[in-house]
Amino acid sequence: MNQNWLVTAFFFALLAVILYGAFLILSPFLTAITWAAILAVLTYPAYAWVLKLLRGRATPAALILIVAITLIVIMPGVELAWFLSQEAVALVKTVRALLSEEGVAQWTQKPWVQEALRWWSVVSFRLLDFKIDWKEMLVQGAQASSSFLVSQVAGVAQNVLVFAVNFTITLFTLFFFLRDGADFCARLRQLLPMDYEHQQRLFQNIVNAITAVVHGCLLVAIIQGLLAGLAYWLFGVPYAVLWGVVTAFAALLPVGGTTLVSIPVSLYLFFHGENLKGILLLAWCLGVVVMIDNILKPLFIGTRIKMPLFFLFFGILGGLAMFGALGLILGPVLFALLAVLLDLYIEEYGSTQQ
Repeated sequence: MNQNWLVTAFFFALLAVILYGAFLILSPFLTAITWAAILAVLTYPAYAWVLKLLRGRATPAALILIVAITLIVIMPGVELAWFLSQEAVALVKTVRALLSEEGVAQWTQKPWVQEALRWWSVVSFRLLDFKIDWKEMLVQGAQASSSFLVSQVAGVAQNVLVFAVNFTITLFTLFFFLRDGADFCARLRQLLPMDYEHQQRLFQNIVNAITAVVHGCLLVAIIQGLLAGLAYWLFGVPYAVLWGVVTAFAALLPVGGTTLVSIPVSLYLFFHGENLKGILLLAWCLGVVVMIDNILKPLFIGTRIKMPLFFLFFGILGGLAMFGALGLILGPVLFALLAVLLDLYIEEYGSTQQ
């Protein structure tokens, strides 16, 4: 009896040590592996369709899907980056023109600018009473800002390289998840101390949570970006397409969302004396674009995974805080798993206790 206990303890201790070592080895790649697992869940129906067309040849089917995903991501991404870079360059040229002598002269003719300058002169006069040199402070602030921007250039280049490496690792891992995913899930089910029905519910909840969050967030963000971009174009906001794309990305944020872009754009119209357009744009963005998020996102996500909006909100917010962009999906997935495990506990032990 003591010998059996010793063998069992040694086995599980050795298993824990080996698992910890495997975790340390894989930890630099956990983000890429997790994204690959999420993509595998999302693309597995397409892979199954291609596998059926190729009469069960798994390796060619997985390769075809990897090539298709690469083309879908890279080709539109390059085109969009090129277009947005042209828009951004034009925006920078416009800002430079506004900061030139002629641009400053035109701006100083506007009534609201003259009023702001009058208030600034009063404030700066008061600052002189306290021996505060605001010009020197502005110069130091500008120098610090420029130094910060220059220092970030290397960081941006490094982030681009890291993204390319992670994207390659993700595609490499996705290939094996697609080709060998069925066998991997079968082995994983053998390790779970549950009957087949409970395992099926657990895995189905994972799939439902991932697909609901990804499809819901992306679809709602695209709709909000299109609606906001259309309004920017109709009301004469320059670089409407650029700001529409920025609005779509901002829609993915759980706090602020599209208002982080739409309110400054509306203020731009107010500053240019287009008060009616500014009011209409602000009303459209707050009354329609924001409400689209409140209506469609619970419909697309909460209804499918049967999660209250309260838990969905904190799942996304807490997930972003803990895991970054990956938490946008992991947060709701973890809450969905918690819900199904609690349901299984109630079914198994709740009736017994009563």
